[in-house]
Amino acid sequence: MSITDLMMDVLEKSGLMPLWQTVAPWLALDERQLIFMIATPVFLIVALWEYARIRNNPTLMDSREAIRNFALGAGYQITELLFAGIIAFPVFALLYQYRLFDLELNVFTAFLTFIGVEICFYWMHRCSHTMRWFWAAHVVHHSSERMNFSTAMRQNATNIFNGNWVFYLPLALLGLNPVWIGVVFALSLVYQFFIHTTLVKRLPAWVEFIFNTPSHHRVHHGRNPGYIDRNYGGVLIIWDRLFGTFTNEDEHNPPHYGITTPIPDNRLITLWTHEYADLFRDMAQSSNWRERLQRLWQPPEWRRGCSEKTGPSSQNQPSHQS
Repeated sequence: MSITDLMMDVLEKSGLMPLWQTVAPWLALDERQLIFMIATPVFLIVALWEYARIRNNPTLMDSREAIRNFALGAGYQITELLFAGIIAFPVFALLYQYRLFDLELNVFTAFLTFIGVEICFYWMHRCSHTMRWFWAAHVVHHSSERMNFSTAMRQNATNIFNGNWVFYLPLALLGLNPVWIGVVFALSLVYQFFIHTTLVKRLPAWVEFIFNTPSHHRVHHGRNPGYIDRNYGGVLIIWDRLFGTFTNEDEHNPPHYGITTPIPDNRLITLWTHEYADLFRDMAQSSNWRERLQRLWQPPEWRRGCSEKTGPSSQNQPSHQS
């Protein structure tokens, strides 16, 4: 019995199946979503442990923001749970039907899936900083000026509609089972939760060389010149080293977290949508359709707040610009 079958059996025996089918009749739980559901209580426990140690330091912890971060994470999980099955999964299933290779699950293909997901995550994450349409969803994760475990939960409920899952489609076409892809992706995000902290300093050199660590990820969240748009890796940091986007944390230049332009307010709806609103405003003010469409894939700072008639913006901030 798979983990999905087990979960559905629990719903059936508990009498909750009718409610589940009423709320989302199209929904079939998958292993990826179940991993997130199981991991969430662990995240809460670890976040409380960290909170007890940094709660008196307002530069590291704000109780109201931490609660807001978990609310943002809940919104992300809910929309993934309700809509992934009708938006993303059919596309993965279709491509898998036309797969190039028939691959059985074994140690080699499991490792291949891990490497494939890692490479796809790197490019998805990099594009989420360098293409404005994807940045519009990702910006919420970077808009906090604090770095703690609750920041990891600071996700956008629009992610499933934003389409960053398309970066993983080639893996299904190659012949990697979409279930394997989903499981590895979920486990990668679980790992990444634990690198959102200031309590862990440097790890042994060999770990820092291969893996994404709290030190590397603090750089990624920094808005300091030289830190912006660096260290995109998920579990591994080797892709950043290979593709020239790696930067070490400098103890003499500690990261200042957040984005270069403050968000209008801290309401959940604002956090989810403010960059979309700015993007659509800039598209509406553009002088022609070519420029309107370009805004979707150009960097977030490209001609921001102005049209082709008025020329480029005087600001030239990298993608931590909100």
